[in-house]
Amino acid sequence: MNTTPSGTSTPSTTTPPAGTTDPADAVAEKTTAQDPLVKEPADDATGAPSDGATASPDDPAGQTDAEDDDALEPDTFEEARRGVGAGAAAVVSAALGIVALTGAWTGRVAAERETLIGQIQTSGGGSAAQQISEIYGDAWHTTALVNGLFAVLALLVGVFVLVRPAFGTPSERPQPTWIRAVALAGVALGAIGVLISAGMYFDLILSLPTAGAPAGG
Repeated sequence: MNTTPSGTSTPSTTTPPAGTTDPADAVAEKTTAQDPLVKEPADDATGAPSDGATASPDDPAGQTDAEDDDALEPDTFEEARRGVGAGAAAVVSAALGIVALTGAWTGRVAAERETLIGQIQTSGGGSAAQQISEIYGDAWHTTALVNGLFAVLALLVGVFVLVRPAFGTPSERPQPTWIRAVALAGVALGAIGVLISAGMYFDLILSLPTAGAPAGG
């Protein structure tokens, strides 16, 4: 019997011992480790950022838009100051109109002064008509003149408040309704005061009393 092995044999597959690594696998792992884990999406050809990108808070364009919006908005403090001034002027107009109709202490003092001057002038003697004119008539006319001055002031201030929005810098907000109402009241009271004062000064409403003729003896 021939015990010699045949000349062809199948090569055996050699399994590497445990704990060793194939050189090809080691090179692949090293290459993978050097590659970036996450790649940022590239911008398109126009240079616009990809979808999902948010604008930076330090973006100059965003700051410019915000500044333009602030410039277009009206100044709150400026509007409030204008409203306060117009409201105060309207109240002053109405108050002056009331004073013109009811009388002021300045008119009373001026009337008392004219009365005293008339008494001094007629102390040496004078006719009854002269005494009425100097003591009573002058005081009457002085009171009407002072009240008329207050009425004219009320009329002028009220008209100024009403026409003020048409001049100067235009306002974004209309004039409040209560300011116009109070100003109109001041104008009405001033106009009535002017009419009454003029009628009293020129003796149109009430005339001065006249002295009767002395009885013959």
